[in-house]
Amino acid sequence: MLRLDLTAELRWLDLGHGVRLCVAPLTTALMVAARSDAAVEALPETASDEERALVFAKAIARRAVTDWEGVGDADGNPVPVTPEGIDALLEVWPIFEAFQAAYVSKGLLLDAEKNVSAPSPTGTSAGATATARPAAKRARTARRG
Repeated sequence: MLRLDLTAELRWLDLGHGVRLCVAPLTTALMVAARSDAAVEALPETASDEERALVFAKAIARRAVTDWEGVGDADGNPVPVTPEGIDALLEVWPIFEAFQAAYVSKGLLLDAEKNVSAPSPTGTSAGATATARPAAKRARTARRG
């Protein structure tokens, strides 16, 4: 069952290591905008799945992240959210993995679900191919044999 969250409220994601991100809901508009991001469109066809995942996650994060906690400069001073800062944050492997799992994958899982076959209309055998021949055909075959 698909559960609709009709609230457009921001929410906080705990990514570990003291880092929290305040993110907008992962909407269709956000996903479409991320797919048309210049960095995503500039990916060569030969880019690996891992490279694509990182570039796409950064494109999503640049649109979704509105605030953060636990992110600072080299001296430990808090820094404001910027597109460059978001990209740098997602270069940290555990943060990237946590962001993928807590935010990006939820949208991609729903996208993947729409690409699978629909269940059979009236149960598990509704889509099965009949293997038995009708009685009339069996009778004709028996008379010939």
